[in-house]
Amino acid sequence: MKPLIKTLLIILISITNFKGIAQKREAFKLKEIYKSKDLIITQIAKNSFEHTSFKQTNDFGYVPCNGLIVRNNNEVVVFDTPTNDKSAEELIKWIKEKLHCKINAIIPTHFHDDCLGGLKAFDDNDIPSYAYFKTIELAKENNYVVPKNSFKDSLILKVGKEHIVTKFFGEGHTKDNVIGYYPSENILFGGCLIKELEAGKGYLGDATIAEWSSTVEKVKKAYPNVKIVVPGHGEYGNKALLDYTIKLFKP
Repeated sequence: MKPLIKTLLIILISITNFKGIAQKREAFKLKEIYKSKDLIITQIAKNSFEHTSFKQTNDFGYVPCNGLIVRNNNEVVVFDTPTNDKSAEELIKWIKEKLHCKINAIIPTHFHDDCLGGLKAFDDNDIPSYAYFKTIELAKENNYVVPKNSFKDSLILKVGKEHIVTKFFGEGHTKDNVIGYYPSENILFGGCLIKELEAGKGYLGDATIAEWSSTVEKVKKAYPNVKIVVPGHGEYGNKALLDYTIKLFKP
């Protein structure tokens, strides 16, 4: 009987552990912690938050636009501004007053206004902005507010005791689209380079469609341990979003 009891105990412990892990993962699933008419903030991991603002478009209607906040030791880095200064002010206020964090940087991941439409609000709050050099060039050409600091290929910034990585892997949605990665929680902010599951191709006016799939393949290869992927629009998920985007734009 002893071997049987031992086996049953092992099975019971395994089931309990699995439930515990599942509950832990479930704890941050679509956990809205702030919602107003213009802004939604969703906690997606212990120290990572998706921010969603909205943009009225001619072709796609009222579109939700995502960004990402990552936190460590009362410091945060924000990827992409909300779509306008009003929503950006709301986000900055929430980070300061509710998260009680200092904003180390804002990083627009490409030049469209769903990434830097609220940049003036960050400037007004003396928050440093960083962008890929092509994003700065394109922002100037289109008469948008221009990020203050540029980088050539990749950027590493500290957030508390951790760090974030921002990197250009190639063209796709635009010629300047970069991704953000938070190694501490294996979270990838793909921005508009990455599509949610079942999404269409979206706006292609500035796209390099022929390179889109190969760019995302490079991202997938660079971050094999990614757990959460946040797209520029729609629901976040896992690395299946990378596979879906690769397939969507395959020549």
